[in-house]
Amino acid sequence: MRRNAVLAFALVAVCSNGATLNRPTASAASSPTPGSPSAPTLLAPCGVTPAPPQAWGHVIWIWMENTSYVQIVGSAEAPYINSLIEQCGLATNYHNITHPSLPNYIAATSGLGYAQLVPFGSDCSPSLLCSTTARSIFDQTGWKAYQESMPSNCLDHNSGQYVVRHNPPPYYRRLAGCATYDVPIGRLQADLQANTLPSFSFVTPNVCHDMHDCSISNGDTWLSQLIPAILESPGYQEGSTAVFLTWDEGAGSFPPTCAGNTTSESCHVVTVVISPTTTAGTEAGPLFNHWSLLRTTEEMLGIGEFLGHAAESTSMRSPFNL
Repeated sequence: MRRNAVLAFALVAVCSNGATLNRPTASAASSPTPGSPSAPTLLAPCGVTPAPPQAWGHVIWIWMENTSYVQIVGSAEAPYINSLIEQCGLATNYHNITHPSLPNYIAATSGLGYAQLVPFGSDCSPSLLCSTTARSIFDQTGWKAYQESMPSNCLDHNSGQYVVRHNPPPYYRRLAGCATYDVPIGRLQADLQANTLPSFSFVTPNVCHDMHDCSISNGDTWLSQLIPAILESPGYQEGSTAVFLTWDEGAGSFPPTCAGNTTSESCHVVTVVISPTTTAGTEAGPLFNHWSLLRTTEEMLGIGEFLGHAAESTSMRSPFNL
């Protein structure tokens, strides 16, 4: 999707919202350094409802690429992301699982451990050897994966700025419905405005907008056009939707085990928690990782089981009032 199309997508969502939360007006975000993209002023997206629902209607994950915590937090290249951090929640000690990209996407959606992630270590395209029969969060609940620049549903090979290694459903051999529910990102606008989001949504930018091939500021601008459309949608306005913005892995050196690695910045990534019940400015310091994100989402959606390492991982619900 081109930048002007994404902007139109956001504007349509903002102009056609449904019921609104009783939300206070937020002050403008801190002024970015001259020459960097301007951070738009947000209506307060977080901390406007005191108690979370027993079970959330919708959880959305947005995954970015290959950028460490220190490159984002406080950076003049990321004014929009930092405005979200100020107005929502930040996990300050959050870690990816390993390197490179693909094993993180598989670990986060399945709970698989290091030994089971070995087949994915080359960032391979789906095949008999580069796939798994494991269950995933996609099996546990209603879902859609929204993929930017993917030309057709559930595409199992790279095409232009779409790379399949950032799209986990095609790697699950026993997963039903990939051809129906793994869709180009253009479908997201209609689902937001019709309030027909599935319980679980996985949103993947293309390799430019996710910061993999292009700059931090490019990705920040893309998010500043996408996330407001989510925040102004009926589902979010009704208080039933939560959003997690995270990165697959950090940049720099590449230790193979990152889930508990607090010394390598290549294992330390930003995760922003956006929900109506998360107190603005929350900073949570417990050690979290992609397995924690899986557990948290399973809890939020009322799923009665935890997959793989999610069962032993720390939940993010309490610190972020989810």
